Amino acid sequence: MAIDYEKEYDNRARVPEHPEIFARWTREGAAYRDAAGDAALGASYGPSPRQTIDLFPAKDDDSSTPLALFIHGGWWRSLEPSMFSQMAAGPNAKGVSVAVVGYDFCPQVTIATIIEQTRAACLWLWRKQRRRITVCGHSAGGHLAACMVAQKWKAFASDAPNDLVPCAYAISGVFDLTPLVNISVNQDLRLDPTEARRVSPLYWRLPPGRSFDTVVGALESSEFLRQSRTIAEAWRQATVQTRYEEIAGVNHFTVVDALSQAGSAMTKRVCELAHSVNSIAL
Repeated sequence: MAIDYEKEYDNRARVPEHPEIFARWTREGAAYRDAAGDAALGASYGPSPRQTIDLFPAKDDDSSTPLALFIHGGWWRSLEPSMFSQMAAGPNAKGVSVAVVGYDFCPQVTIATIIEQTRAACLWLWRKQRRRITVCGHSAGGHLAACMVAQKWKAFASDAPNDLVPCAYAISGVFDLTPLVNISVNQDLRLDPTEARRVSPLYWRLPPGRSFDTVVGALESSEFLRQSRTIAEAWRQATVQTRYEEIAGVNHFTVVDALSQAGSAMTKRVCELAHSVNSIAL
């Protein structure tokens, strides 16, 4: 039977209560920003108004504190980083500082440009913090997290370590963009088959020594399960560590909530990765 890609990738239709989830995220994000008195909000890492970073430091943050970057989703074309400030809560409680990044949207820019902007955000953090970064992303942010762990950083900045992002944790990401070419979301993404493959990290080679986790809600569509499972299998090799996990009882949106909880398995794993990254000598 032919796959109905329009249905498989329409998460808002699959989760009709998504407006309530988005409203809750907005409230929780605002509450966490209000409570985080030492947060540095709205730092600019690039020329456009959406290229901002909100930094939520862990208690007693110093040069030895692990650093994670969170990238939000929204099909590369919607939602706001401020809706996800609370995703710093779990790691902050476990001694990990978290930067939440914004980026420009399709169709005003291309996905290739968004990848470049995310790379620029990582380099901005490196130059400010001098710390390697564990990148965590949800949905479209999961795609961008995979792109960051696959970079050879010396090709873009001689002052950065080649393994600036040694680890990534992707939540419900899309790593093969070729199925998106013929569905309605592509009105904004503007992908043709060649460009879709070019910006698909599934087809990239992960450098040796990197680590990549991909998780997905067990209630998600078969395509989202396949996307995460396939990239973990494709990238798994002797010199690369990958993990794949289906999380019971959660959908494409509620799956990310665990990151806001200090006691969740997701937070524990992200912090484990961040602490391992921080042990690498500069």
